[in-house]
Amino acid sequence: MSVNTERRVISRHLRVLTVLLIVFVESGCGDILDTAQLKIDGHVLQVEIARTTEEQERGLMHRTSLAENRGMLFIYDRDRKLTFWMKNTSIPLSIAFIASDGTIKEIHDMKPFSLRMLSSHYSVRYALEVNQGFFERFDISVGDRVEFPEDF
Repeated sequence: MSVNTERRVISRHLRVLTVLLIVFVESGCGDILDTAQLKIDGHVLQVEIARTTEEQERGLMHRTSLAENRGMLFIYDRDRKLTFWMKNTSIPLSIAFIASDGTIKEIHDMKPFSLRMLSSHYSVRYALEVNQGFFERFDISVGDRVEFPEDF
């Protein structure tokens, strides 16, 4: 293979890799979110933290799985009624709406890819998404309290 041919092949490969990298980053797969450990009724849960509007809008979209005892915690700057949907989300999830003092006010199951809007009945500070069945499996219910890290 000539030097010019090798350069063209390498150049073509670099262009393909560049396009793949752009798609990866723009899809949100390249973003690394802060994590924290929560306790609910003695059960430990490792969560990714969605603080910014962009992180909250993306949520768990485009993911194919969520490890056991993992989740995503959505943090808002003030108490308010929250609305969620499952657009582009293939994982069956449960969501807990949580007051600023850590009390779980509501728990709902959500269907993959559903565009149905699910709104909290109460003004809350947090929403926690986990694999569907997590709350039932650990007998966690409305009224239980989430323990946040001290530096939270």
